[in-house]
Amino acid sequence: MEESMEQSTDESPARPRSPIVNVLVRVFVDDLDAALPLYESLAGTEAERFTFRGVQLARVGPFLLLAGDTAAYRDRSATIEVRDLDEVLRALAEAGGEVVEGPTPGPKGARLIARHPDGAVFEYIEIA
Repeated sequence: MEESMEQSTDESPARPRSPIVNVLVRVFVDDLDAALPLYESLAGTEAERFTFRGVQLARVGPFLLLAGDTAAYRDRSATIEVRDLDEVLRALAEAGGEVVEGPTPGPKGARLIARHPDGAVFEYIEIA
């Protein structure tokens, strides 16, 4: 019995390159110093610490630890590092999302907070 295999002639355009470079999982901790050893061990790297709007932060590989008065930051699902915020803004507008805050300068680059049409809230940071 002979099977014929048809080749697809669909020549749809290639998808554009994603603006997303990295996704950081947000971890809210009571004591940044006490939490860091585990995350440094898991990520195999030392923490990069900084402060933003009175909140202590530490980036450790794919983790973004937050300590202090973090109430204003708990609505965000993740922090997403991108090549170009303009691409994010364009995609949000096309999908019916909304910018909640920004773009504004941040400690690691321009940033914005966006609510997707499904209700998910993300922080986007433009990295060089």
